[in-house]
Amino acid sequence: MENIEKQVREYAKKLLADGTVDVVVGYEGGTLPFQTTPCFITDPDDAKRLVWNRFCSVNLAKYVHDIIFGHKESQKRAKPEDRTKKKVGVIARGCTTRSLTIHLQEKQYDRDQVVIIGVPCAGFVANKKMSVAVDGKEVIACSVVGDSLSVQTKDGGKDVPLKEVLADNCLTCRFNNPIISDVMIGEAAPPMPDVEKEYEEVEAFEALPVDERWAYFTKEMGKCMRCYACRNTCPSCYCKVCFIEQNQPKWVGVGIDETDTQVFQFMRMFHMVGRCVDCGSCLEVCPMGVDLRKFLKKLDKDDFQLFDHRAGEAMESAPTLSVHSEDDKEAFIFEP
Repeated sequence: MENIEKQVREYAKKLLADGTVDVVVGYEGGTLPFQTTPCFITDPDDAKRLVWNRFCSVNLAKYVHDIIFGHKESQKRAKPEDRTKKKVGVIARGCTTRSLTIHLQEKQYDRDQVVIIGVPCAGFVANKKMSVAVDGKEVIACSVVGDSLSVQTKDGGKDVPLKEVLADNCLTCRFNNPIISDVMIGEAAPPMPDVEKEYEEVEAFEALPVDERWAYFTKEMGKCMRCYACRNTCPSCYCKVCFIEQNQPKWVGVGIDETDTQVFQFMRMFHMVGRCVDCGSCLEVCPMGVDLRKFLKKLDKDDFQLFDHRAGEAMESAPTLSVHSEDDKEAFIFEP
């Protein structure tokens, strides 16, 4: 990955130096040994801050949308002849490019406003799994050595197999290489080990009685404190005014009533139909460890099996709820 990181820095520096883009969105080292944070590079000399490693977790497509949208909003009061377009470069693995594809399908910005620097992905380390692996101890230092993590805590060193701490969404990922890109850095990554087990958990959940499924849903949603971190980090959540903040009509109360929390999660999940790319960002930022993925993956499974569609797989395959054809399967409408 060191060679990929070096090439990413060189290409980002070139894009900024020749004015191809106004900003490059990527990752830089965080304040903790095994974490990174999104960064926004505007000075070519700062491209050396960019990193690419197993700790790059957040889907950067969210920031691409917000930067371009914010600039577009700022141009509204300018004369038409004085208006400019914001051009953004972004470091993008497979799930990020799927989100960018959805943005383009939904006309959020033009293709010439984004330069996609594609990188292969072999999965990122999940913070919560890492914490479990070290028994909650503070990590002082961490590095990747082959197929393991060499971890140092105040109680000593420990080697942790990478597969044990990779995010669940990464282990079953079908799209760990970019779907679209303007330049591809490095060789394509091999398929992920558990890709054929993509829907195993969902199928096991579907086999449970209805009352057990509902009990699990209410238990998980009971953890939610409605901090909206899942919404705020999701690249497919970009409504100018979220339904949760609307008061005409008022969909959800602002209190802590459990039904309000359930309605929030129900409606957000509905908005993810055909648009969730299983990037895992919502799981990474959730402070309460709510199992959002099981329900989102159920929608993903139905989307694929009923409509032969996978979110962001191809530009010509628009999100399911945005299109209709006369031969759509409709049997599910009559099922309980």
